[in-house]
Amino acid sequence: MIILGIETATLQAGCALGGVEGVLASFHTAHGPRHAEVLTPAVEFICSQARISLDQVTVVAVDVGPGLFTGLRVGLATAKAVAQGLRAPMIGIPSLDLLAFPFRHSGRVVVPVIDARRGEVYSALYKQVPGGLQRLTPHNVGSPAELASELMARNDECLLVGDGAIRYAEEFSVLRPRVEIVDSSPYPSAAALVELAQAQALREEWVQPSEIHALYLRKSDAEIKWENRTAGAWRGSMD
Repeated sequence: MIILGIETATLQAGCALGGVEGVLASFHTAHGPRHAEVLTPAVEFICSQARISLDQVTVVAVDVGPGLFTGLRVGLATAKAVAQGLRAPMIGIPSLDLLAFPFRHSGRVVVPVIDARRGEVYSALYKQVPGGLQRLTPHNVGSPAELASELMARNDECLLVGDGAIRYAEEFSVLRPRVEIVDSSPYPSAAALVELAQAQALREEWVQPSEIHALYLRKSDAEIKWENRTAGAWRGSMD
């Protein structure tokens, strides 16, 4: 079984190949061309590095968000196109799960925090359980101050990870020393995506491309601007 993972939910774009023996090749970049420009060459690169042809891929995994709208759409469209071309099933995994995954051995509550822009963050809380992490809360979008208040009320020892935790470190500083902000691994990883998808693939927990949908949590800037414009036009017509 060969899994192709595609991750584009944040400023970082990445892809990885792996199987039962683990991750065979991966590529990540947080700078340079836009996600749409870098993905196809990146997939070709990791295939060449792993000495695997694309038609050997049996499952396509993708980060379904939450995250940046344009990046998510690019990743989902690319992953679905590859899966449909290969007639392969798909596995969708949330970005917050991926961001928390490298810290699965921590005894503290793991809080992945992704910068959602507009002064907001995406977040969720996870705890260590046998075999990995268990999510304690729903995926959430809100202000850093709201998240800080939630963590203060819980009184847990926590690890905050992700670009949102780094960007709003000052807002979370009131929680020290109970809360530590990790300044490494700020983005979800395609390698983690392949590792998490592998466990699901062994249980045949996959779906068809048409069943994969983005986890947005809120409307895009374009949708909000359009609603405001149409609402203004409607009010104008009533004057």
